[in-house]
Amino acid sequence: MSIRVVRLGAPRHPHEGLRLGTIRRPPRGVPKSDFAKRDYYDVWVPELAPSADLVAWATSEPFTEARWKRFAREYRKEMRASTHLISLLAKLSTQTNFSVGCYCADESTCHRSLLRDLLREAGAKVVK
Repeated sequence: MSIRVVRLGAPRHPHEGLRLGTIRRPPRGVPKSDFAKRDYYDVWVPELAPSADLVAWATSEPFTEARWKRFAREYRKEMRASTHLISLLAKLSTQTNFSVGCYCADESTCHRSLLRDLLREAGAKVVK
């Protein structure tokens, strides 16, 4: 059993399980009834997404090493309010397969890479 970190909208892995959308906003132009069918997500969990203000700041300029470090620090700070949810997901990863994801094309500059670390730190079994 484990958590898979994915790009929302990408084809599902055969044993991926439930897909959680850790994004601030649902996909534009997609009917709610099609979110799962189009491989976006089964359940929306905006509590694990960066705040709208942090996303606005992050997307206002290209990432540099210093900007990414600041983004990571601020995201981790925001996630302190969601430690109960992160702990729950970590515990669930020992019982069932599921995935968490975001739309970003490049995981190296996406909050899902940081969420992967937070889940591992909470004891979750996380696979690529």
